[in-house]
Amino acid sequence: MGHRLSKIYTRTGDSGTTGLGDGSRVDKDCLRVDAYGTVDELNSQIGLVIALGVDDKISEQLLDIQHDLFDLGSELCVPGYSAINDVNIDALESILDKHNADLPPLKEFILPGGNLAAATCHVARTVCRRAERIVVSLARDEDINPPVIKYLNRLSDLLFVLCRVLARQDGQSEILWDKNRHQANEPQ
Repeated sequence: MGHRLSKIYTRTGDSGTTGLGDGSRVDKDCLRVDAYGTVDELNSQIGLVIALGVDDKISEQLLDIQHDLFDLGSELCVPGYSAINDVNIDALESILDKHNADLPPLKEFILPGGNLAAATCHVARTVCRRAERIVVSLARDEDINPPVIKYLNRLSDLLFVLCRVLARQDGQSEILWDKNRHQANEPQ
């Protein structure tokens, strides 16, 4: 395989278009570019979670997910190409089930936050949800491999569970939403 990025700037996008993996050119703000660009943003956010020094097991799981996201992004960049399948989804579900088994049941909503790793993972989770919404919109107009949407949906679930796991690092816990917080401060 040759060098993929021997020249970083090409000037071909200066007019507001970009090349897809099949050689076709599209506007930089089209849904397909928005979809794989948001998947790239998600991948970067997950890289940030890893860089924060999460434990080795979670780091390895997230690194595998980063590889999947690169495959998923390439699938979105090359119309008609498929890289994500049910095996990828099954792997996410297995990881999710293992992490979730040790967590207490939720009785309240959780506020995004906690320690830095958990808060950063919450950002990744919300970017994942945005990527999923964009791919759903794209799928209305173009053929999208159905496992792509399932993968993003399951990944956002896994990231939520990982937020809960990471919030418990260092003996801390999650920040629960207090829907009655103003009632305690109301004048009698």
